[in-house]
Amino acid sequence: MSRSPAPPQAPVEPPQRLAAGSAAPSAASAWRQRPERSSMWVLRLMTWLSLRLGRRVSRLILYPIAAYFVLFAPAARRASRDFLRRALGRPARMGDGFRHVLAFASVVHDRVYWLRGQHELFDVRLSGIEHVIGLRQAGRSIVFMGAHFGSFEALRVLGGRYGLDVRMLMYPDNARMVTQTLAAINPELTESVIALGQPDALLRVHEHMAAGGCVGFLADRTLQEGDGKARLLPFLGDKAAFPQGPLRLAALLRAPVVFMAGMYLGGNQYHLAFEPMADFSHTPAGARAQALDQALQRYVALLEAHCLQAPWNWFNFYDFWNASSPPLPPG
Repeated sequence: MSRSPAPPQAPVEPPQRLAAGSAAPSAASAWRQRPERSSMWVLRLMTWLSLRLGRRVSRLILYPIAAYFVLFAPAARRASRDFLRRALGRPARMGDGFRHVLAFASVVHDRVYWLRGQHELFDVRLSGIEHVIGLRQAGRSIVFMGAHFGSFEALRVLGGRYGLDVRMLMYPDNARMVTQTLAAINPELTESVIALGQPDALLRVHEHMAAGGCVGFLADRTLQEGDGKARLLPFLGDKAAFPQGPLRLAALLRAPVVFMAGMYLGGNQYHLAFEPMADFSHTPAGARAQALDQALQRYVALLEAHCLQAPWNWFNFYDFWNASSPPLPPG
């Protein structure tokens, strides 16, 4: 990580305001049905190799891994090709698919070093950081809202630089998997995940934010089939389902929401971009539905803009628009 980051780039301008959509299809939560491919011993082995060999040497393992998935994971290959066609504006070639999966493997690999606190290995550029600084100087806790796009772990760089204590909010299945990952890489960070759906989850979130902490959420995947809590909104040429739950939670917390994308640029370079999304501090009850609708549309617009800017960072390897195919595990 650079001691003196490059001057921030201009924030990505979102596309025009999107039209409101209808309720999500019942197949929208198919991503949750994918069995976990990895096991803890493989994770521990990869962690040991990464730390023993170093980042540069251990990265060589990623190339055959990426080639394997391109050749022998047809559902993921089709999903990658469909997304890249939308994002690149042309048919995706085999080399594009390999680059896409290699970027995913690289971000998963780098997670070992982020979680071990070896931030000096990376050259990190920041943009939009003034939004975060302004909220923190005003004494505000923040809800960071990201996606399965790039590296959310890179948010820890921001925490280290600016004294943020960010806890990830996750659905129970993902929370359990991520907690196991943290236990294998850095057990001290297992408390940085709060599993939603637990009896004390909301209380823990309230207490953490009341103490000056922040929370983060990946808000691009729906949870329950046919629950009516997702919206169909235009995204890269067609309508896709996006959950409303994360923003409803932010509204309940009366917190400002900041979009975050930790884009992997290749090599050891990352670009952390932050964009203001919404502030529910003073939203009247009668205006909450409209505020939630506008915030979700802005989220989708920002996500689309970043997908067009850095398409290799999209890590939903399933049929996102129809949600009829299961994804690769999230790392």
